[in-house]
Amino acid sequence: MADVKITLVKSAAHRLPKQRAIVKALGLGRVNSSVVKPDNDATRGAVFLISHLVSVEEVK
Repeated sequence: MADVKITLVKSAAHRLPKQRAIVKALGLGRVNSSVVKPDNDATRGAVFLISHLVSVEEVK
């Protein structure tokens, strides 16, 4: 299964508390920080909820 690289491109400050919690749970701390997560339904669901804050690219 492939992995996805998630990069925080906009700050989570002044966003809804649920969105800030998702950003923190994914391990994203600052703008331009990135994490590599497995490409599964849980990750895709989390990214969907904060899609306006992150960019996603597939990593092999």
